[in-house]
Amino acid sequence: MQPKVVALGGGHGLAATLVALRKVTSAITAIVTVSDNGGSSGRLRQEFPIFPPGDLRMALAALCGDDEWGRSWADIMQYRFTSEGALNGHPVGNLLLAALWDRDEDPVAGLDRVASLLKVVGRVLPMAAEPLDTEATFLTSVGRVVVRGQAQVAVAKGKLDSLRILPENPMARPEALQAIAQAEWITMGPGSWFSSVLPHLLVPAQRQALVETQAKRIVLLNLDAHANWPGEEYAGHAPEEHLGLIAHYAPHMRCDFVVADTSVVKDVPALMELVGQMGGELVLADLRIAPGSVHHDVEKLTSVFRHIMTNTLIG
Repeated sequence: MQPKVVALGGGHGLAATLVALRKVTSAITAIVTVSDNGGSSGRLRQEFPIFPPGDLRMALAALCGDDEWGRSWADIMQYRFTSEGALNGHPVGNLLLAALWDRDEDPVAGLDRVASLLKVVGRVLPMAAEPLDTEATFLTSVGRVVVRGQAQVAVAKGKLDSLRILPENPMARPEALQAIAQAEWITMGPGSWFSSVLPHLLVPAQRQALVETQAKRIVLLNLDAHANWPGEEYAGHAPEEHLGLIAHYAPHMRCDFVVADTSVVKDVPALMELVGQMGGELVLADLRIAPGSVHHDVEKLTSVFRHIMTNTLIG
């Protein structure tokens, strides 16, 4: 029987995880952040009261059917218009989802309809029952700075002091809570830690579901710790600090496995001790596409998932 997996995150990090997971199982549910306010998603949110479609679209494309039909539709969904007019920069998939939602179709029903078109493996769900905004307070050399908007939080510099989503305490989707309750495995990350990973712990019902589930939890750390890569979320934090933030926002949630690239970890004993305090095991592996890259190699991720899931007793 194939393992039931729920993957939490958003953006390119979640997409890489989904591509790797689908090589291990077809029983996948992606739960996606819904606070993006940048690019095409931000522009569509200004015009329509809808979920930001971008991260949801990327998750759908990552799980598309592995045949000519699925791959061709995934390419179409990802295609961006290039023009001098209003359509410039909009992916086809964003417009398709916006059209379905604007027609008053339930957001999940709309996602399921597109998933059927793409012959998606598994299911894609929103993190909350309504669109959200992200707000963070950072400690900087000039004092406390409040930053609002996922796109802005993702590139802000400084030490994170607090993070919240607006409106606060949103409702979770019942489909997402059911998927978490029935899962055997939960993955979190990689991705923008402040804007794509931690927000999943700020939806009260979802956080409680993550605490109570019998599933094993796998946290995937980023490859860009200690650095500030152009166009990427400001890291500047050791893996221990990223895990510390998870412990802060979900103090009762166990982390069964923490996966880190060998080149990112500067103090293995310290990280192992922290992971142990969170109830888990540290898994170190070479995960980069190439030396110096900040992107995970999908085949390497697949190998790690298969190793963990094959050698762990469930139940």
